[in-house]
Amino acid sequence: MAEKNTDPDAAVLSQAEIDAEIAAIHAEYRAQRDAGGPVETNARLNFAPYRSSLLRHPTKSLHHADPEDIELHSPAFGHRDVSALESDLTIQHNGEPIGERIIVTGRVLDGEGRAVAGQLVEMWQANAAGRYMHKRDQHPAPLDPNFTGVGRTLTGPNGEYSFTTIKPAPYPWKNHNNAWRSAHIHFSLFGTDFTQRIVTQMYFPGDPIFALDPIYQSITDQAARDRLVATYDHSVSQHEWNTGYRWDIVLSGSNRTWAEQEEEH
Repeated sequence: MAEKNTDPDAAVLSQAEIDAEIAAIHAEYRAQRDAGGPVETNARLNFAPYRSSLLRHPTKSLHHADPEDIELHSPAFGHRDVSALESDLTIQHNGEPIGERIIVTGRVLDGEGRAVAGQLVEMWQANAAGRYMHKRDQHPAPLDPNFTGVGRTLTGPNGEYSFTTIKPAPYPWKNHNNAWRSAHIHFSLFGTDFTQRIVTQMYFPGDPIFALDPIYQSITDQAARDRLVATYDHSVSQHEWNTGYRWDIVLSGSNRTWAEQEEEH
């Protein structure tokens, strides 16, 4: 049975129509790749099923900025600025947040597999009901007064990072009728200065919404999409306390982790 749009605030197209657009684009990409074309490891800047993608990237030539001038007006980060407690999102308030407690850990690596130490890693996410602690999020799901959904840490000498948090839920968005985003965590990484920043997203294994999510599917290469999905790691889980996921972030090279060009959902 075809989906019907009963919400005047939702976009007109159905999920089935969006799915057909995604399938056609992916089929065209695979044919070009198999014919010797390039492998696409990043999301397409303009991906038609993701309706606002055209508005989320520059349409004119970029201009070089003076890094020294930017650093005069930008935040400065260091070990004294980042508390070890900021990586545990479950202890930031007076009570415990609701939801499945998880640890997400991994390493930040360069294209040669070498550890990147001293990297500022920030993360933000929706809560266990799929809602962000932000005034623009009007999703009719409950806020959790004990969960803000923001954390940060510095990578260790072996490039390692770790966050204790609550597993986020999927949430609706207005890309099309009955549109839902796969559960994910946003990551931001800074290099040696404020101009060196990448933003990406981590997903959870086995999510049934993967095939329906135009943002996830805007990366046309399956192997590149797979690198955004964490692995469940039972050695990270702790008895009667948390489940664990492992996800490495590769900053460069052919196996690099996809990075957003502009702010995403």
